[in-house]
Amino acid sequence: MKVIAFKRELQGSGASRRLRISGQTPGIVYGGAEAPVLISLDHNALYHALKKEVFHSSILDLEIDGVSQQVLLRDFQVHAYKQLVLHADFQRVDSKQAIHVKVALHFINADVSPAVKLHGATISHVANEIEVSCLPGQLPEFINVDLSNIDVGHSLHVGDLVLPAGVTVVAHGDNLTIATASVPAGHVAAEAEAAAAVEADKK
Repeated sequence: MKVIAFKRELQGSGASRRLRISGQTPGIVYGGAEAPVLISLDHNALYHALKKEVFHSSILDLEIDGVSQQVLLRDFQVHAYKQLVLHADFQRVDSKQAIHVKVALHFINADVSPAVKLHGATISHVANEIEVSCLPGQLPEFINVDLSNIDVGHSLHVGDLVLPAGVTVVAHGDNLTIATASVPAGHVAAEAEAAAAVEADKK
């Protein structure tokens, strides 16, 4: 994805306020061997880009005054209640150096799992993203979590994920849980009542 930006010389809250009034969002680019650069971006273009999942987990082509460089979106601030992006941070990336990035999880095949198909279970998503390490060129847009084999009372963990080539999970603790399958309490009670009714009929 391509992002257009312009260098800005002025900084401080007053200058940033004037930028926002003019439809621009202040930002910064840092990292690598170059010094940090203050930038401004078109607010509406940035606002709509931030709504796209891919914008948060992709290498972006950031063009500043006609010169392109590869970056990652590292942080952004939004107004507490207005639809307003206050600031955006981008980090330069080197194609030969590994990066750490949070990537979204896409849960698939829940409807054909034994938990749902046979037991009417609910599958809870414990995590919606994980942090991975890889070279910039190997960064996946998202990672699929295949739920087709999950059964009631079982969980899927980070170690169960099928990762793209060159991608490893940055673990923060033991084998973290990604999803769990459980039957709702009301459903269990209803099944118990039905079973009891069947037994009573037999008698």
